[in-house]
Amino acid sequence: MSVFTVFFCGTGSTEYDILHPNYYDGELISTLANNMGGREFADWIIIDGPGSGNLQADELFTQPKYYNWTGTLFGKGWHQNVQHAVNIIKGKTDWQRTKLTEDEHKRLKAAGVPVPDAKTEASSWLWRHYDYGDRKVTPQELQEKIIKIFRKGGLIPSKVNLVGWSRGGVSCHMLANAMAGDPALRNIPVNIFAVDPVPGLANFQLEKVHLGKNVKEYVAFYARDERSKGFSCVIPRTDASTRVSIYPMAGRHATLVGNASLSGADNNGSLTEAGQLVRHFAEVCLTRWGSSITKKLDLTPAKVSLLHQSIVAHEDKFKAMTKHSYTKITEHKNNERLVSFGETGVNFSALENPKFSPPVGLAASLVKGNEAYKDIS
Repeated sequence: MSVFTVFFCGTGSTEYDILHPNYYDGELISTLANNMGGREFADWIIIDGPGSGNLQADELFTQPKYYNWTGTLFGKGWHQNVQHAVNIIKGKTDWQRTKLTEDEHKRLKAAGVPVPDAKTEASSWLWRHYDYGDRKVTPQELQEKIIKIFRKGGLIPSKVNLVGWSRGGVSCHMLANAMAGDPALRNIPVNIFAVDPVPGLANFQLEKVHLGKNVKEYVAFYARDERSKGFSCVIPRTDASTRVSIYPMAGRHATLVGNASLSGADNNGSLTEAGQLVRHFAEVCLTRWGSSITKKLDLTPAKVSLLHQSIVAHEDKFKAMTKHSYTKITEHKNNERLVSFGETGVNFSALENPKFSPPVGLAASLVKGNEAYKDIS
């Protein structure tokens, strides 16, 4: 059996956020990808989030378009990311990078992406393009070869695991639905580990908030103390056959992926409990689903319970986070975070359902400790 894993970064986040100063031990999605075994492209990929600057434009398996502020505000570019992932899973590109425009070349260079020095092809700056020079193999052709040689058990993987944060979590939903609609991929079982999936304003279309029967297990953690306007998270409606486990976690949107500050947005702080717990259970689920991770926290049940005790002991600090907002405006429903079950808005603790494992869902108490996670361990 071949298992392929896709990591979707959040809005404005990239694979390089393992070194971002706002995260005490690296941002979760980039850190998980950095710790993967196997070969990139053959066994796993990481995809930069909408509004991150299109730093992967040289490697995409579909023709890239550059989205600046529209990527950050509206998620523009995530359909491109999903199509890239579909093509990587199939092992076949629908586009190849042979030239860079001047703007693309400058942007990649400024970001430190290792692209060769450019050579001009035309004298007019209005029509100037930059050429890598004479190359026998494009990045896409090279990656196709890597996939063909190193992907075990055939070109199409037999299982796909998806991991994402923020709009990256919603991108997991979109990719699962794209696979369900593709004759070559619709029968592949999909597992999803989502961290505070947030579609953003006006982005609650069915492909983002519903999942089909190809998703076998859905695990997600949601930030209990987030109140930013426009940051309503989504709990997707799923097929009756899908095993769904959703958990509340103390902190704000970025707290769950490794921000330890009191505000949930700065680069200093000691509130590491939520980040450790979410990372640990991401590693537990990925390992159980067959992904190869070379470096893990491996928290003991006692350590998990101690981290929960620490959260309870610092409850006042986490609750104070509700006064902060990434968008400068806060929102709530019944004094709780506004969330969406499919396309229906409800308050955070209303997300209980006999279908969930455990049924208590987001109404769960954080006092319980390790026992709360027996359904995914």
